[in-house]
Amino acid sequence: MDAFLLILVLALGAYLLYALVRAERF
Repeated sequence: MDAFLLILVLALGAYLLYALVRAERF
């Protein structure tokens, strides 16, 4: 389960980073 949680956290972090970059563009 630890590997699944790690992947989930990385995916969430990538989504937040994408949202931050998208917000800076506008």
